[in-house]
Amino acid sequence: MKEKSETNLSLESTPTNFIRHIIDEDNRNGKWNGRVETRFPPEPNGYLHIGHAKSICLNFGIALNYGGVCHLRFDDTNPEKEAQEYVDSICASVSWLGFDWGDHLYYASDYFDQLYEFAEYLIKQGKAYIESLSADEIREFRGTLTSPGKNSPYRDRPIEENLDLFRRMKAGEFPDGQYVLRAKIDMASPNINMRDPVIYRIRHVHHQRTGDKWCIYPMYDYTHCISDALERITHSLCTLEFEDHRPLYDWVLDQLVDKVPCHPQQIEFARLNLTYTIMSKRKLIELVENKLVDGWDDPRLSTLAGVRRRGFTPRSLRLFADRIGISKADSWIDMSILEDCLREDLNESAPRRVAILKPLKLIIDNYPENQQEDCFAPNHPQKPEWGKRTIPFSKTLYIERDDFMEVPAKGYFRLSPGAEVRLRYAFIVKCVQVDKNAQGEIEAVHCTYDPDTKSGTPGAESRKVKGNIHWLSAQHAQAAEVRLYDRLFIDPYPDSGDKNYKALLNPDSKQIITAYAEPALCDAQPEQRFQFERNGYFVADRVDMKPSKPVFNRAVTLRDSWGKVAGA
Repeated sequence: MKEKSETNLSLESTPTNFIRHIIDEDNRNGKWNGRVETRFPPEPNGYLHIGHAKSICLNFGIALNYGGVCHLRFDDTNPEKEAQEYVDSICASVSWLGFDWGDHLYYASDYFDQLYEFAEYLIKQGKAYIESLSADEIREFRGTLTSPGKNSPYRDRPIEENLDLFRRMKAGEFPDGQYVLRAKIDMASPNINMRDPVIYRIRHVHHQRTGDKWCIYPMYDYTHCISDALERITHSLCTLEFEDHRPLYDWVLDQLVDKVPCHPQQIEFARLNLTYTIMSKRKLIELVENKLVDGWDDPRLSTLAGVRRRGFTPRSLRLFADRIGISKADSWIDMSILEDCLREDLNESAPRRVAILKPLKLIIDNYPENQQEDCFAPNHPQKPEWGKRTIPFSKTLYIERDDFMEVPAKGYFRLSPGAEVRLRYAFIVKCVQVDKNAQGEIEAVHCTYDPDTKSGTPGAESRKVKGNIHWLSAQHAQAAEVRLYDRLFIDPYPDSGDKNYKALLNPDSKQIITAYAEPALCDAQPEQRFQFERNGYFVADRVDMKPSKPVFNRAVTLRDSWGKVAGA
């Protein structure tokens, strides 16, 4: 299921990196006859996150740059944790980012028959055996990083007995966990992944694609390399945690050299570590299932569904992937870099609108009671071709509460008693009085206006004032729900060490307020993005936005600060 991207795909650049150097060298040597074929192989057991976006941009971007193709392949070998919901969300996220796999959509389950045949072949070659030890015993026999493992008492089981047991496993004769199939490699290997790894296990579980045909399922390390080879992948790009698995990747394909069409090259790169986020799929699932967030598309999450609903654009994520680059060394990327990429994109692409997030009433005492007039504001200050929109003006307005200070601090140039400011796109006003309630709280500000200072009229700009604030006519402003999102965690490294990440959740990461919006915002389409002047960038919620009840999410402030509502 494909979802059309919001934008036409255009890679921001083609930055050089060590992977491109490898491919360039391969092409010079004619290793693959100039062919470049990559793959993005997610497991359908959760929603994709920003770390996956880096891998998507790398795999699809390299294929695009070299005139090759990138496969989308679901490694669906663990049906207990997989679901069609995840498959659909992954397809939607890849398409939304702007990438197209064309006819190259695959599943590891497409190869279950061949994987089984290859396993029988390994048994016949004396390269695999049926293990009767329990999982705990296997772990004990495997040894440690500093001490070698020891051979299982079943390692030299006769080939015919291994074949018979494996076929009976396939036939469903045994319960889960009674047997596994292990590759016979080297229990003394310094690489623990090479100490006779398990390559098949019994699981009496319904598979979303193959139904009940299988009750044994191959392990990821065995499946992945063979799937790459069968699809004729040239460069198998994966993150650094798979570096120690590369010898196993190569070993399996070396044993099947006469059975598979090619031997792809596995190349590892550093995963994305982003501050104030977690990238662990297990922990993301815990957050969702324990209802600590509002589902997989909660705008505070690092999932692609979440950042999309937050207001991030495909271009901003591709720009981010370009900016952080590809390396072999793990490092932390500050969240502000991602936010700056979004600001850079939205500064160019987002129309301007006015919304009052913390309203304070402003009454113009010398403005006629029943009069109203039109003021005109540019849809984008640097794009005159986008035209202007009408904002109605009247006697009673709303301004931001932070734009008035009864006792102004030094350097405060907005409204205060006796001070003048320009109402943006309208008139200069002077504060003459304030109304307070019984608790001493300011309920309204009274001003007078200078009718000769209306923006856009001859001579209106001749009188200069330092302050310039935004406003809306109280008569015409529309109520809107505005969701102010901040970082989900208070700690920049919630997923590091032995930290209890749940104790680091930011209690103020979501605030819902009733704001006032200019009338043009009520016609916004879901996922349409705007700059709310002086308040940040916002998006019409893709799920809840309705003309009768507009809902906007704050994507990012105008500069790198979090927790500010007005004046940011």
